[in-house]
Amino acid sequence: MAIPGGLWNKPEKPRELRHMSVLAVIPARYGSTRFPGKPLAKIAGKMMIERVWRIAAAADGVDRVVVATDDERILDAVTAAGGEAVMTDPACRNGTERALDAMRRLDSDAEIVINVQGDAPLIPPWVIGGVAGTLRADPSLQMATPAIELPAETETRMRADKAKGSASGTTVVFNKAMDAMYFSKAVIPFRRKPGEGAPTYQHIGLYGYRRDTLEKLVALEPTPFELTESLEQLRALENGIPIRVVLTDYRGRSAWSVDAPEDAVRVEEIIAREGELVA
Repeated sequence: MAIPGGLWNKPEKPRELRHMSVLAVIPARYGSTRFPGKPLAKIAGKMMIERVWRIAAAADGVDRVVVATDDERILDAVTAAGGEAVMTDPACRNGTERALDAMRRLDSDAEIVINVQGDAPLIPPWVIGGVAGTLRADPSLQMATPAIELPAETETRMRADKAKGSASGTTVVFNKAMDAMYFSKAVIPFRRKPGEGAPTYQHIGLYGYRRDTLEKLVALEPTPFELTESLEQLRALENGIPIRVVLTDYRGRSAWSVDAPEDAVRVEEIIAREGELVA
């Protein structure tokens, strides 16, 4: 499937949509079983959370970026680096709840909230901008999230790794209107004949919400498919909240999230090879 043109470029919008405010929230917890203090870890000389903050700030269509944290060490570090941070309730169970808590504490009037993963220092700014632009361009949309089409060799490798239980990542299938039908930690769609059929799309864990949709989603109880797959976005689908899939690409860049100290080393190697995303 061809990628719709202009999703990551500055979109042409009607004048009345130009002032639709977009708030990007980066949830950041200090506690981590595999990597305590992860947001403050230095990657090629910069804190990981600072890298993500600068990437989000460089995204087209984002008006304000704030780090939402439960730890004063992160708050102080972000502020010292020139960013904006807000303390949120330590009882927040996930990034979605923390994003809503941050919006309320800031008394923000943003109409769109973008939830950006704090452990993704290689997420390109045009991916964030694509989600913001899609929601700005169509006020009827309630949620949006990005995905990339996997090359055949990458898909084959992912299927083999999943079969061995050694691969992470989520895939998504969507309808002709570009609304998600299902997300899974399995590789979907299943192929009866290898190499034939519809492409496979990998989901990128970044979400844009209309503010009232974010409030509604947090108020809903966890759902059966959500609990089965451990994928929070399925709560929206199970409750009839459509999620628009925004197709993008990485323009030849690598993607890597940081879950453990060894991942930070891998990200440093990628930055050394491919260069910085933003100054």
